[in-house]
Amino acid sequence: MGNTTMALAIILHVLAAVIWVGGMFFAWMILRPIAAGQLEPPQRLPLWVGVFKRFFPWVWLAVIVLLGTGLWMLFAVFGMAGARWHIHLMLLTGLVMMGIFGHIYFVPYPRLKAAVEGHAWLEGGKHLAQIRRWIGINLIIGLVTVAIASGGRFL
Repeated sequence: MGNTTMALAIILHVLAAVIWVGGMFFAWMILRPIAAGQLEPPQRLPLWVGVFKRFFPWVWLAVIVLLGTGLWMLFAVFGMAGARWHIHLMLLTGLVMMGIFGHIYFVPYPRLKAAVEGHAWLEGGKHLAQIRRWIGINLIIGLVTVAIASGGRFL
């Protein structure tokens, strides 16, 4: 394993994390308050379905890249026993985030899409609220994970 391979793995790993966590930050802190304040459910809910339709494939790609590069670095570079605590914690929090995203994608997101297609705005609002809560939790975990990843080696 050369330095170029390790550099590429780290670059891809960080870019995937930035895309995922940055997207959640933008959606939660910027887009959500504006959409909620300016749009009624018949406009707001289809907007969110469109946003998720564009963002979720990027999250799936990020999950694949994070798992692939992270596990490769863990086993090929550090070794499970040689990895320090922050790497193990980063793996744990990443897996929790992936589980939460899987839940969002397979449970409330299809229900939100069906509600929007059926113009069931109250039902859609409930599903969007579930997604919003889970994304908020994932955002917090993601920010903690970034802090662990960037500063853990110095503790």
